[in-house]
Amino acid sequence: MNEESQGPAPRLADPVRNFSLQLSPTPRGARLARLLATEQLRTWGLPSHPSELIVAELTTNAVAHGRVFGRDFRLSLYVIGDTLRIEVTDTRGDRLPCPQRSATDAESESESGRGLLLVEALADRWGVVPDPPPCKTVWAEVGTGPSGTGPLAPPR
Repeated sequence: MNEESQGPAPRLADPVRNFSLQLSPTPRGARLARLLATEQLRTWGLPSHPSELIVAELTTNAVAHGRVFGRDFRLSLYVIGDTLRIEVTDTRGDRLPCPQRSATDAESESESGRGLLLVEALADRWGVVPDPPPCKTVWAEVGTGPSGTGPLAPPR
């Protein structure tokens, strides 16, 4: 059908913004992901807190637990409306993240797994999506409103 019979194409009120890059699964790659994500958020005029911390945790997890020699991880940022979605894809779909909780710090000598508790606390929501083998994507969403919370934030 032509435009006359359909009318003008619908327009989004806000543009969808995205940023994606592939990095080596090394501590340097995780650090670079955090720095580049922070700079991209600044370019978009968005606050870096808490997103910078979430990117740091998810990329560090990809390096520590999702690393396969010769395979990179991917960081993607999407802004749709008042929501920032952070995605980190690695090539260890067989190893799903699980927040580690302990009754007391004295009971656990390992600090491994505690970063996801930070993601859980800072993000409005988060999860894991299996991708075509051998990959998985861990994602987190945060509001980008004036106080850093958007429509996804739970009522306080």
